[in-house]
Amino acid sequence: MNSLTLNLDTVRMSDEQFYQLCQNNRELKFERTATGELIIMSPVGGDSGNREAELTIDLGIWNRQTNLGYTFSSSTIFKLPNGANRSPDVAWIRKERWEALNAEQRRKFPPIAPDFIIELRSATDDLETLQDKMREYLNAGIRLAWLINPQQQQVEIYRSDGKVEVRNLPTVLSGENILPGFQLTVPCYS
Repeated sequence: MNSLTLNLDTVRMSDEQFYQLCQNNRELKFERTATGELIIMSPVGGDSGNREAELTIDLGIWNRQTNLGYTFSSSTIFKLPNGANRSPDVAWIRKERWEALNAEQRRKFPPIAPDFIIELRSATDDLETLQDKMREYLNAGIRLAWLINPQQQQVEIYRSDGKVEVRNLPTVLSGENILPGFQLTVPCYS
C-alpha cells in the first residue's frame, strides 16, 4: 500500500484535533487506527478511481430507488467504536441510524459504523492490510462488507457472523437482507 503510517505513541490527538488536522490538510487523505497511528493515504490511479466511482453510483442509484438509507464516498471518515477513524471506498447506513445522529455528529466525522461497506483493492494496496481492515469493520458492527480484489480476480464477502466467502470474478453480489434488492455485477478486470 502506498501509504505512510506514523506512530504517534507519545502524541495523542483528540477527536477534535484529528478533525482539524484533516480540515487543515484537505489535499491529503488520513485515517487513524484504534491505537492512534496516523495513516496518510496516497491517491489512487485512474483505473481504481473509475471503478470506485462506478461502485458508488451503483449503490447510490439503488438507494435513491429504495430510500432506505444514505450512501457515502471514500472521502467520508467514520469514527468507529474502537476509536479508529476509517474511510471505506463506499459506505451505506440505514436511514434511521443516520438520522439518530445529531447535526454536529453528521457534519464532522460521524461516530457510527456503517451497515455496509465496499473496499476496492488498488494496484498498490497490500491485501493482508485490507483484510485486517475488513475484520476491524466487522468488529465495529458493520453487517456486510465486500473486498473487491481485481489483482486476483476475486471478491471476499465478510458477514457479521464472521464467515468470509471468496468468489472468483465475474460474479453477482447480493445485498442480502442488509440492502434488500441490491445486486452488483462485478466483472473480470483487465
